[in-house]
Amino acid sequence: MQKAITIICIILFGFFFISCAKTPGDVITLSYSIFFPATHAQCVAAVNWAKEIESKTNGKVKINIYPGGTLAKAEETYNSVVNGIVDIGMSCFAYTRGRFPVMEAVDLPLGYPNGKVATAVANDFFKAMNPKELDEVKVLLLHAHGPGLLHTKRAVNKLEDLKGMKIRSTGLSAKVVSALGGVPVAMPQGATYEALQKGVVEGTFAPIETLKGWKQAEVVKYTTFCEKIGYTTTMYVIMNKKKWEALPEEIKAIFEEVSTRWIGIHGETWDKVDEEGKNFTVTLGNTPIALSSQESTRWVKAVRPVIDSYVKEMQVKGLPGERAISLLRELIAKYSK
Repeated sequence: MQKAITIICIILFGFFFISCAKTPGDVITLSYSIFFPATHAQCVAAVNWAKEIESKTNGKVKINIYPGGTLAKAEETYNSVVNGIVDIGMSCFAYTRGRFPVMEAVDLPLGYPNGKVATAVANDFFKAMNPKELDEVKVLLLHAHGPGLLHTKRAVNKLEDLKGMKIRSTGLSAKVVSALGGVPVAMPQGATYEALQKGVVEGTFAPIETLKGWKQAEVVKYTTFCEKIGYTTTMYVIMNKKKWEALPEEIKAIFEEVSTRWIGIHGETWDKVDEEGKNFTVTLGNTPIALSSQESTRWVKAVRPVIDSYVKEMQVKGLPGERAISLLRELIAKYSK
């Protein structure tokens, strides 16, 4: 009898211990799909963002990182987050062209000087415009690269040199290519190296960081510095709406605080990798091409219809296209000081 009582006490103590112990349900586990490869500086920055959230929540949140589009391809990331296949996702608005008409304005060739400015502009623009097109997700932060430049297999010194060339581009940058006389070929960054290598395309419009971050300096020979028409590509970090709403308020506050601080970090990271990309392509013997002031003016004039066309398209849709362009110009001027 005494032995039975002892066994029962042990069992009851075991149940009590288990109930007091931390169970898996106490940890909020989230998946984070990133289209950048694991070695890319922006993926590293995202990993550190996740680590800071884990630390500040004292381990109550665990974020599992899936780089290189292994959980969701770049062009599928947004839908994957909306549908709950992915909890958090990072990709580009440009990969689902037409779905984000208001945010597309940020990517226009407005002459972004660097990534820090482009990132600050993108976030302020989003807050000011509050576009309904993003109502189905929780936007944690946005970031945007430095000026998109032209990287080619043969020299482009003037508009005539670009005529008929097949150029990889995404989103509104495809319209920029057309306006300059090239032939746009849509594809994500992950497919660009092979396309250049095999001659499927003769060049790419992208920030100079891609020459190192995506190794594209190995398959091009020239970079045309056309900063006066420098466009950007806005990247989002979003969370599934239901997952966000289910988070405790104190956890939400930590996400908000950390994400706000990391806006600047992502912007600074873009400028750092741009510099690295510039140095890397030079070490491979590639040639930088600076446009003359007169030629730059020709390029600015050539892409002006792209901006005007955007405004007209927004008017047809009943969206504030003129306000968007005006606000973006103001923000670029503000953050470029």
